Amino acid sequence: MAGLLKRLVAWWDGASIGTSLYTRRYGTKVGEDAEGNAYYRNAEDTRRWVIYSGQNDASRVGPDWYGWLHHTFLQPPTEVPIPHKTWEKPHQPNLTGSEGAFLRQGSIRRADVKPANDYEAWSPE
Repeated sequence: MAGLLKRLVAWWDGASIGTSLYTRRYGTKVGEDAEGNAYYRNAEDTRRWVIYSGQNDASRVGPDWYGWLHHTFLQPPTEVPIPHKTWEKPHQPNLTGSEGAFLRQGSIRRADVKPANDYEAWSPE
């Protein structure tokens, strides 16, 4: 019962009931990516969508699948793989707010930064 209630109201964590019903009725599965996200299209190929495995976060979609979702590529990466350059880094989701987030040198959130003692507090005499 808790799973059904969660799917009714929790659109941010996986597919909602409406998306699941639409996918079951009209969707054709095209493939999956390394994250486990499943990609679908309708029979006319006018609509394309993704069902995330876990939290719905668009930054978890890699550039190959992003291009297919936005009709930049006609064929999905499972049928026609996109050639990659040797200097390209693998796709990473947005890490903002997590332990893996980039912190600039001098950021107070970094562990190697000590508070500066370059001032003296003013006190009235």
